[in-house]
Amino acid sequence: MRVSAMKRNGSSGGAPRYRWNPGKTREEREGKTMPELAISAEKVAFIIEKAREFDVKEAASDPDSGSNPSDDDGIDVLEDTASDPVASELTGFIGALNEDEQLDLVTLMWIGRGDGSVDEWDDLRARAAEARAEYKAPRREAVQYLLGEPMLGDLLADGLDELGIDWTDERLTADSSGPSERDEDEPTKRR
Repeated sequence: MRVSAMKRNGSSGGAPRYRWNPGKTREEREGKTMPELAISAEKVAFIIEKAREFDVKEAASDPDSGSNPSDDDGIDVLEDTASDPVASELTGFIGALNEDEQLDLVTLMWIGRGDGSVDEWDDLRARAAEARAEYKAPRREAVQYLLGEPMLGDLLADGLDELGIDWTDERLTADSSGPSERDEDEPTKRR
């Protein structure tokens, strides 16, 4: 089930929350319910896209790899550096999430990684809470744990897919292939 199966839960004071509402599905007939997330699909979509940007970075190689120093900047944009703005943005964004939102992220990642299923959501989330309780600096260490996971964006996307949430409609970053940008370019091409 995709977005059509989702209903916004009109909670006051913050981003909309989503709950599973598919009607008469196999899960409902069998008495299964989908978990209600503390984190919005929009926030997870933002993290997915930024994590994918972060994951394509590679370790620094030859600092003077191009034949022309002015060409090196184009190559260096894909190198992972300590001052990486994408990593800083992700760190700040995930660090600003509340505890429940961070727990949902960890649980989504685990489901996406195959460490459990949607049916085990409550148990996985309890495990995430237990692990967080052992941290000396829970907010910072949760960020480090999530960002240390290779392919975080794909794992979160897979976790949302397992829940039946279509995050692609909740995109927050620009997509150069979007119709609005193509439409804006058309008048200039015709002149």
